[in-house]
Formats: sequence, structure tokens, C-alpha cells
Amino acid sequence: MSELAEEKDLETTIEDAAKAEEQLPEVTGDPLEEAIARVQELEEQLEQSDKRVQDVQLRSRAEIENIRRRAEQDVEKAHNFALEKFAKELLEVIDNLERALDLNTQTIGDDAGKAIFDGVELTYKSLLSTVNKFGIEAVGAVGETFNPELHQAISMQPSEGFTTNQITQVLQKGYLLNGRVIRPAMVMVAA
Repeated sequence: MSELAEEKDLETTIEDAAKAEEQLPEVTGDPLEEAIARVQELEEQLEQSDKRVQDVQLRSRAEIENIRRRAEQDVEKAHNFALEKFAKELLEVIDNLERALDLNTQTIGDDAGKAIFDGVELTYKSLLSTVNKFGIEAVGAVGETFNPELHQAISMQPSEGFTTNQITQVLQKGYLLNGRVIRPAMVMVAA
């Protein structure tokens, strides 16, 4: 081979080496330091990921606890208020028995009338005892302070012996079922 050809081959090899060197990534620092920095960066990402996982787990536990608590409350309400419709129907029976008892025994007159009156009174007391066992209680008595959550005021009138907002007359008793109003008491209130 001639010298000229050898020079061209040498120039080509030098050019190829320069091109290959350009394609290599630049090493600006110590490769060990770069590796350590990359490891620290990955450890930080891992730590952040762990924090996100812990946050999601904590939120999930809280949501599960809330769902469990709501379900328990719903079951408790279902137990406490399952009798509400039945109880409302019984209130009419109680009202009718009270009206029967409001009759004076002298109106009836004879011993048979007295026996009927006593029977109605016993039936009434027995019924009240039974409904009390199931959480039904009467509200609205003369002299109580008017409470709009428990009472329905029919009218307000000035009354001697009563202070303002005090119940002067109960027209119809109200009832609660386990603390919930199933019928407000209809009352007259002192003005």
C-alpha cells in the first residue's frame, strides 16, 4: 500500500474515533458520586411512595370504620323505630280509652256500669304499661314549659296561675317512641 493510502486510512480512523467520542455521554464528574446521587434520589422516591401508601391505608381504615359505624347506627335505628307505624295506630286506642275514662262513674250509675268503668280503667293501665315497655311514652302535661319540638300550640291565652309559655291545657297527648316524636301534643299555652 502506498503512503497516500495509509494516510487516508489514518485520517479516516481518526475521524471515526472523533465521531465515536462525540456519541459517548459526557462524564462531568466522578461516576461513583453520580451513582451515589442516583441512589439517594431513588431512596427519596421510595420514601415518598411509602408515605403515600401509608396515607392511603390510613384513609382506607378510616373509611371502613365510618362505614361500620354507620351500619351499626342504621341497624340500631331499625330496631328502635320498627314499631313506629304500629305505635301510631295504637295511639287512637289509647285516646279512646282515655275518653271512656273521662266519663264520670256517676253518669253510669249502677254497679254494672261501675264494673264496666273499672274494666276499661284496667285495660287502659295495662295498655299503657305494655307500650311503655316498648319505648313509647306520653308527653304534654299541664304546667310543663312549651317545647315546640314536643308540643303543637293550638292557641295562646292569658291564664291566671300560669307563666308565659307554660301549658295550660292538653287537648291531645303527644307520644315519643325511643325519644323520637311520633305525635306532638296539642296544647294551649299561657300568653
